[in-house]
Amino acid sequence: MKSIISILLIAVSLVIFGVRISKKIQFKQNVSGYLKRAADANTIELANDELTKVIDYLESNNITSGYTSVLWKTPDEDIDFWYKNLKASQNELQNLKSESALEKTNVLIKLRETLLDTGENTRVTVPKGLAVYPNNMLWSILMWIAFLSISSGFIMLAVASDKRAKKKKAEQLLS
Repeated sequence: MKSIISILLIAVSLVIFGVRISKKIQFKQNVSGYLKRAADANTIELANDELTKVIDYLESNNITSGYTSVLWKTPDEDIDFWYKNLKASQNELQNLKSESALEKTNVLIKLRETLLDTGENTRVTVPKGLAVYPNNMLWSILMWIAFLSISSGFIMLAVASDKRAKKKKAEQLLS
């Protein structure tokens, strides 16, 4: 019976982890992937097209304001600032009237600096936890439950296996 319960705990945990991973992949397909492409674009038009896809997705899914944080509000989790920054970048791309290659290059460099965080690893600038927004509290709780469930499940399996091994050893000694 304990083995069945432990397997169920592990299975529930794996489902929660799987859905969370799926949410992250879906977010990359609709937001962060296009932001990376906009940052890598060599023309104003191409960058604008990629950035427009992101902004349309954010607006259609009402991801334009709020915070992704669960416990306290920090600037790196401010969706409103991030969204307004994307809109300002889009506006700059759309309103560039100059034919100067230098000005176009400067705008693209500025866009790249806006969209990417550089350091040891270059990554797209996105508020943490945006992939599960607005359900960040729910996902925090679910991830804790999944972690505790999978840990409990493996411990229960190990204890049950140890008991079986001891019982088998005792039976061998008696026979």
